[in-house]
Amino acid sequence: MRRFLDWFFRNRQTGEITIAQMPNPALWIVLAGSVVSWVWHPPGRTGANLDCLVKAGLVIWAFDEVVRGANPWRRCLGAAVLIYEAATLV
Repeated sequence: MRRFLDWFFRNRQTGEITIAQMPNPALWIVLAGSVVSWVWHPPGRTGANLDCLVKAGLVIWAFDEVVRGANPWRRCLGAAVLIYEAATLV
């Protein structure tokens, strides 16, 4: 089990354990859009556009994690977000 956890969380570039990282630009957009939506509660079309921006940013971030994630944990996290976003689009 220890070898699996080491493999699952070990960063392939640095050799360190990586669970969380500094947000990339797509995730900063998601965070900023979420804060604006939470504080302001924009009505109508503005709110819908903001929701679309947040969802699009999450999909971009998740796809980037699946493709370039630092370790299997980050790739699984990206895949889980992609699955969630696809499921909530319906």
